[in-house]
Amino acid sequence: METVTIDNRADFAQWAVERAREIVSQEGTALAMAARDMDEKAIGEAGNALGQAIADAMIEVFDGLMAGIESE
Repeated sequence: METVTIDNRADFAQWAVERAREIVSQEGTALAMAARDMDEKAIGEAGNALGQAIADAMIEVFDGLMAGIESE
């Protein structure tokens, strides 16, 4: 995974947009395919994976912010 330095609000906004694109590209496709196939179990699993990817991204940025605070 690439390390990104976020120094200001614009950097964070750019990171958030790029990360959201990655998540939707990876996890959203599986959800859309499950919905198309009307597979309720797969829809649930894909929805959970999408939610987990979003949570992981938020934890990723939080951990980065906390590391910045600890190093000061």
